[in-house]
Formats: sequence, C-alpha cells, structure tokens
Amino acid sequence: MHPRILQRASRTALLSLFFLLPAAAQQDVRTEVDAVFADVARPGSPGCALGVYQDAKILYAKGYGLASIELNAPITPQSVFDIGSTSKQFTVASILLLERRGQLSIHDDIRKFIPEVPAYGPKITLLHLMNHTSGLRDYLTLFQLAGINTDSVTTDQDALGVISRQKALNFAPGSDYLYSNSGFFLLSLVVKRVSGKTLREFAAENIFQPLGMMHTAYREDHTALVPNRALAYDPAGKEGYKLDVSYFEQTGDGAVHTSVEDLLKWDENFYTAQIGGQEFLAEIQTQAVLNSGKTLPYAKGLVIGVYRGLRTVSHAGSWGGYRAQLLRFPDRHFSVACLCNLATANPDKRALQVAEVYLRGLMKAAEKEPQEEAKEPLKPEITLSAQELDAYAGDYASAELGVLYRLAVVQNKARLQEILDLAGIPRTAPLPGAALRAVAPGEFEMNAEAPLAFHFSRSAAGAVTGFTLDAGRTKGMTFLRNDR
Repeated sequence: MHPRILQRASRTALLSLFFLLPAAAQQDVRTEVDAVFADVARPGSPGCALGVYQDAKILYAKGYGLASIELNAPITPQSVFDIGSTSKQFTVASILLLERRGQLSIHDDIRKFIPEVPAYGPKITLLHLMNHTSGLRDYLTLFQLAGINTDSVTTDQDALGVISRQKALNFAPGSDYLYSNSGFFLLSLVVKRVSGKTLREFAAENIFQPLGMMHTAYREDHTALVPNRALAYDPAGKEGYKLDVSYFEQTGDGAVHTSVEDLLKWDENFYTAQIGGQEFLAEIQTQAVLNSGKTLPYAKGLVIGVYRGLRTVSHAGSWGGYRAQLLRFPDRHFSVACLCNLATANPDKRALQVAEVYLRGLMKAAEKEPQEEAKEPLKPEITLSAQELDAYAGDYASAELGVLYRLAVVQNKARLQEILDLAGIPRTAPLPGAALRAVAPGEFEMNAEAPLAFHFSRSAAGAVTGFTLDAGRTKGMTFLRNDR
C-alpha cells in the first residue's frame, strides 16, 4: 500500500496500518521523513536525532549529522542532548508529585519556602511560577545584562542572588504572562528544601528510574561526564562551526539531558499515568488562567494548541547550541521528538513536517504558510549634537544587577563601552561597544540580540541622573548615575 493510499485509509485505523505496509511502502514514508533532515545530514554538519512514537512504540528513530565534529562521531537515537526548556515539564512533575504527597500546595506563597525572594506585596504562588504569570524578572536576562556569558560557571547561589536583589516585578502576579526562567529555577529550590534532595536526585528517584529512563538526568555539575553526549554548535562563517555548550549549574528551567529513546518512556506516561496517576496528568495539562479570566495556551511546563485541526501538547527547548521539541498529538497517541545540536536547526518546524508525513490524512487542509511575526519596526533615529550626547556619557550603577555601565561617546554615537562589577572589575559580556540609537529626547535603543530600551531621567536642574532599562523579559531595571 502506497503512502497516498494510506492517506485515504480510515482515520481511526490510519497509523495502525503503518507496520502492515509492504517494506517498500514503509521505506517510502521513511525516505520522505529523511528529506526533512537532508540539510543537516551532509558531511561535517551537526544535526538532529529523531524519534517518532505511536501507541507506545517507536515508528522510526534515526540520527542525522554529527554528535561531535571533532571526533566525527555520528548522532544516533541513543545520543544524549541538553533539551533546554523542554525540561520544564519534569520540574513541574516533581512539584506536583510533592503536592500529591501533601508536602506542599501549588497555591503556596513562594516565600514560604524561599524567603530570599523579596516581599513585593501581592502573593506569588508556585502556580504563578509554573505558568509564567509571576511577574518575576527573568534571571537569564538579568545575567546577560550583568555581563555574564553562558560559558561562565554559574550556580544556584548566583541565580538566587540576582533574583533576590530585584526591587520590582514586571507586573502584578497573575495579571499577565511573560516567560520567565526565574520561576522554574525557584521551583528547583522548592523541591530541594521540601524533599531534602536536589532536583536531580528527586527526579531520578521518582520519574526517570521508575520509567526506565536510564540515560536521562538533570546536569547540575559542569564537570560531570555524560555518556554518549552530543556536543552543541553554532554556525561560524562559511561552512564552519563553533562549540556552544553551557557551564551553568542551576536547574529547573532547563538542564535535563536525554535521548529520543528515553523520551518515548516519558511520553507514554501521558497515557498510562504510571507516574502520578490520572489526576496528575490532568493537573499538569491544565492551562493557566489570568486574574481577568483569560485562558492562556501555557499549562505548567507544556503548551496546549491545535495544528491543522489536531490537538497538540508540546514544549520547545533552547540552550547554548542545543534545540529541542517534544510534540504530542494526544488524541492519536502519536508524538515526535526532535533533539538537535545546531543552534539554527529549528526542530519545531521539523517536528511538524515529520508529523505531517504520518498524519496528513487526519489533518485539515493546510492554511496559508504562516507569516513570521513581524518585528516591531525600529523607531526613527534622531540626531543629537555633541554637547547633547556628552550629557549622557558617564558611569551608571545598578544595585539590582551588581554592575556599573560605562557610557561613552565614540564616533558621534553614545555607546555602552564597558560593564564592570561594583568593585570596578570589567565583565566579559557581549553588550559593550554597541551603539545607542537616540529615538526621542532622553530615549535610546540598543539593538542587541534582545533589544534594550534606555529611559533617562534628569534632575530639576536638568542634569542626567540615571535611567531605567527594559530588556524583553526584564523591565524597569534602575541605574543611577555614579560619577558625579
């Protein structure tokens, strides 16, 4: 039976017919899937591992590209990848298991467990953290603003330190949604303080080992060896690559290392409820609701959606050069795991393309190719005189970040010349040297990877006294002039 005939088969029997197809027809399907990864399967390229699951079985698993360019070692279905934020569902699962034991409630105030979090007034609950509705500033953005690179070694103490120094929220808890890794990092500390075990230990004992995920773990030590680990890469010039792996040691928001073979076992738990039971499965997939009553797609480390008429449950991941997607079509007991070690690999798109190969006969007609979300147009730049620019040059300190920004005028442009700690020691950061574009009196923008907006303030006498900084997942960061 050819795949085109397969497309016309009974909707309820469609997938179960796959293994009944003649070998040649099965190969046709796999050839179509392989074409999705042709660009990363070329010699010398990092790539992806693919796992296609249906009814607790692996329909197809394959590696494309290299796990290690240096060793010329290929990716296989056993290769282990850092799955970045796809890890968040395991952090939530750990919290929900503790709740089922009566050791906490998701409606508890975070300060009950972590009093280092400032008292902002309104209660921030564990549920707010899980749903990205806490208003807490994203600690990874804070690290970036503080000049900390991802190839620096950072720990729980570093992450908690920068979170505990914040003086304000992005918004009142429950009033809005803004993705924040701070919440999930704090959940890892809750697990540790409630259970007496690190998240790595708790998840191993209560999730990974019971499910037989023997090649899966939270990596909390940057010196730890990970058997069969795929390294991660960024493109670097024509046909070249550079290593991009993280040395961060904090967990919760990411840090799970796993393979497509192991992920089948976790994916199947969403049908068997072996871990947690049916109430656990319902809870982890319950979508967030704002104070206004608006329901969000986000559901405790998972995203609930619809693709071409079929319900989906998924979560992507991105950290260093690693990219990941675990995409489930629960009504069809069908999933695609795509784990990649190339920053430009886009496993989200590839997972959907693979799903279409197997499920197109069940899907509604494809709509127009979705347009990429248009970036907000740049505000027109205004011209400032040398004297006007000079007023902004100087040192500005942020107690919340523990750093000092040194602004200077170079080639008729205001520039972030240097980031220093409060003792005057320079930080190695990607931001310094970038030009600030004047877009209005006292308003500047810097088009870094995450665009920054500087809002300067002046005294009654007209002297520049400081600025507040907006940077994507972090808003309203205060800097005060420190050189006068």
